[in-house]
Amino acid sequence: MNASIGSTHGLEETSTSCLILTMDNWLPLPDVAEALGVPVTRVRQLVREGGLLARRQDDGILRIPAGFIHGDAVTKGLSGTLTLLADAGFSPDEAIDWLMREDPSLPGTPLQALRDNRGREVKRRAQALAF
Repeated sequence: MNASIGSTHGLEETSTSCLILTMDNWLPLPDVAEALGVPVTRVRQLVREGGLLARRQDDGILRIPAGFIHGDAVTKGLSGTLTLLADAGFSPDEAIDWLMREDPSLPGTPLQALRDNRGREVKRRAQALAF
């Protein structure tokens, strides 16, 4: 899995496999279901509907970044941010990359800002990407 992520949204050219190596933790769907207290079919539905993003890793297992789960729920503001990024034309891989990329002006990553209850700024930035 070595597809390039395009620079159409101000993203650097980065291989997907490099992103996998830089992200701390990925959870298989059954683990996500257990954390959320829902059946795995519900997690698959969230992925299909765009409320969560997943990537099939080199081992063939579909996984979700662990940071997308906060406690026993999806990180507050994540699904709305994912919708904004999709509306801006981001692919799922580009959206994951954007959420996990360090942004010194936040500081941290957009995902960390969401987890720290700073979603308004993250959503503002995601909306601005569409223009």
